[in-house]
Amino acid sequence: MLKYAGYFAIGVFIGLLAAMFGLGGGFLIVPTLNFLGVEIHHAVGTSSAAVVFTSLSSAIAYHRQRRIHYKAGLLLASTAVPGAYIGAWSTSYISSAQLKVIFGVVLFLVSIKIYRKKSAEPHEVRLEDVKLDYRLIPVGGFIAGIASGLLGIGGGAINVPFLTAIGFPIHYAVATSSFAIVFTATSGALKHYMMGNVEVEWLLLLVPGLIIGAQLGAKIAKRTKASSLGKAFAIVLAFLAVRMVLKGLGYPVP
Repeated sequence: MLKYAGYFAIGVFIGLLAAMFGLGGGFLIVPTLNFLGVEIHHAVGTSSAAVVFTSLSSAIAYHRQRRIHYKAGLLLASTAVPGAYIGAWSTSYISSAQLKVIFGVVLFLVSIKIYRKKSAEPHEVRLEDVKLDYRLIPVGGFIAGIASGLLGIGGGAINVPFLTAIGFPIHYAVATSSFAIVFTATSGALKHYMMGNVEVEWLLLLVPGLIIGAQLGAKIAKRTKASSLGKAFAIVLAFLAVRMVLKGLGYPVP
């Protein structure tokens, strides 16, 4: 009984962080499952399936808060899905290790920019008043998809900085990213399931906590100041960047 309670607590923690920052949560689920004894390919596959539930729960919570820009989210997803397939295919021809180092350095620089950027509070700006270039959004989604398939990271690490760069307030960027990840995660999960990489037993153990954690994370994000949320996201992004560089250099990072 204590073991199951532990899995539930892990799910809540991961779901909370994923929802707060618009990430899928795979960056925590994969090393956690691997540490608990799940073979790495099955850990990745099971994580892909788990992220579907995390992002869906987050999207439902953000829908209630009316912070999802559906047009932007669908445009992101429309190119992220094929981008992920291209990224996965490219691993046969491009050195993943070198790209992880380069990409990690870029992410780290982005995290510094986000940390220093002054973010507007939701009540200070209406998303309808923000001028968006919708032609750029599919480009960002495609890049996020390629990165996801090539480097094994969630699209949120690209989606959120990209959306804030084109004018989205951080709260709306996080919410819209969570919505877009539902589609990309579902695509990846179906592929992994057909390949036999999804451990259903582990999925059932983690999903209840992930769903509840995602609801809590969305509520916390709503009550968090934009400046604090932006800085917290930058710190998480910097952590992901350093981890990616270390993995690219061959260090045994979980």
